[in-house]
Amino acid sequence: MSGSRRLLIIGGIALAVWGMSYGLWYAVFAEHQALDTIGGSLAGSFAAAAERNPAVMEASLEQYREAKYVYDRQVDVHGHWVGLAMLLIVLGIGFDRIGFSEQVKLLLAVSLLAGAVVFPLGVLWQTMSHGPFPRAVAVVGSALVIAGLGGSALGAMRPTAISE
Repeated sequence: MSGSRRLLIIGGIALAVWGMSYGLWYAVFAEHQALDTIGGSLAGSFAAAAERNPAVMEASLEQYREAKYVYDRQVDVHGHWVGLAMLLIVLGIGFDRIGFSEQVKLLLAVSLLAGAVVFPLGVLWQTMSHGPFPRAVAVVGSALVIAGLGGSALGAMRPTAISE
């Protein structure tokens, strides 16, 4: 088995375990509190609207928006890590058929694995900071995945001698 193939398969399995562990942690220790905050702030905004108290209604809606933003990103991170892990594993299974040298395939595999780790980390970081740097990290991670997938697609179109 080539090094690039091994990197994708083992890296994908490790990333899947990491993503599922993160999802389990989030479900057990954080999700219910987040959902309570979302529901409570939404109920508070409706109650304030019924009482014709626009200041409290706006504050409750702002709390809802922030809690929902964080909740969505937390769930997205789990889904992206696991989904990208499955993509790495599936690509790894057929990666020896890519029509590039092992050095180029290893570069593509590193790009894919690094992007699959960094992209969700950037999304997770956005829950702590709404600044431009966490978004830039997510963009760089997604660009690494896109570049790796594009290179893999080009390599799949090239003829290769399959040695198995």
